[in-house]
Amino acid sequence: MGKTRANWSAEPWKDSELLECAMVVPENDDTASFTFRAPSGAWFDYQPGQFITLDLPVPGGNVQRTYTISSSPSRPLSITVTVKAQAGSIGTRWMLDHLKPGVKIKAYGPNGIFTSHKHPAKKYLFISAGSGITPMMSMTTWAWDSGQMPDIVFVHAAKRPSEIIFRERLEQFANRVPGLQLRFTVEEADPFRVWPGYKGRLSQIMLGLMAPDYLDREVFCCGPEPFMQAVREMLQSLGYDMSHYHQESFGMAVATEADAPVLDDVSPVEGAKAEITFTASGVTTACGETDTVLAVAKRSGLNIPSGCTFGLCGTCKVKKTAGEVHMVHNGGISDDDIAEGYILACCSHPMGAISVEV
Repeated sequence: MGKTRANWSAEPWKDSELLECAMVVPENDDTASFTFRAPSGAWFDYQPGQFITLDLPVPGGNVQRTYTISSSPSRPLSITVTVKAQAGSIGTRWMLDHLKPGVKIKAYGPNGIFTSHKHPAKKYLFISAGSGITPMMSMTTWAWDSGQMPDIVFVHAAKRPSEIIFRERLEQFANRVPGLQLRFTVEEADPFRVWPGYKGRLSQIMLGLMAPDYLDREVFCCGPEPFMQAVREMLQSLGYDMSHYHQESFGMAVATEADAPVLDDVSPVEGAKAEITFTASGVTTACGETDTVLAVAKRSGLNIPSGCTFGLCGTCKVKKTAGEVHMVHNGGISDDDIAEGYILACCSHPMGAISVEV
């Protein structure tokens, strides 16, 4: 029997050994998966969700970039990172244009605390956007390879269906195990292609439909910071125990617990005092931060037309002229309206003193 290239070295790969690019797989526009192996045949030891740092020889001098590992340690003979070039990308752009099979580069790691291994649970909720899907793919592959039925609700947001990285592979997994439930939402459908899934930005209502038992699930979230902040606000407003929430931005991989940023999101505090001035009516009313603008208006004998009362229909849109509110809506107001100072009274909480045109 002939020998294989891998010799099952007694030692796992150490970052003193250069990695050799073995395969490049295009995923979609400006996105590709790069698979590496150790020339010595060493195997890779890491936890699903962790990252490595690549030393990339770009013009003008080497740069170091961290990338989440999209492969699983259950398949230890190689290691894969999946990268997406953003506007202004330097290292990732170089990889997409120049990193080919046979090229060797320096790498460091693996590192990272964003892994399901650190937070074992019976049920998981993975929430990601864009290339934030990569650690979720690693953790899902590990669950699949473990031989045990997973219980994962996998929520992913993308601009278009064609931009959902790993879609076909995830669907192959989900076709074989009922415990993996895929829930995709997109901003817009691809031209001339039917999209039967969710459409629009992720919202409280959508999340409740995707994972009705979200309160019982360990949540892992990865994506751009505005996306993760919106997810945190959704969960907080729905009464989720945030001690079971874990996140990692694809813009800043965290190596140790000490490096993890403090999530100091501003949210209404029970018992904190606030005040609303309804400028058109000449009424000023004291209230609490946990009160909504709509509820305070009704208590004050003022009428703000409303419909759904949970931030979906947009009927209660009013202009805020001063102060700050905490608003978690379900798609009933556009970003342009928010930028112009409009709020939805039904889901806006005054953070101190505010003024609205009512």
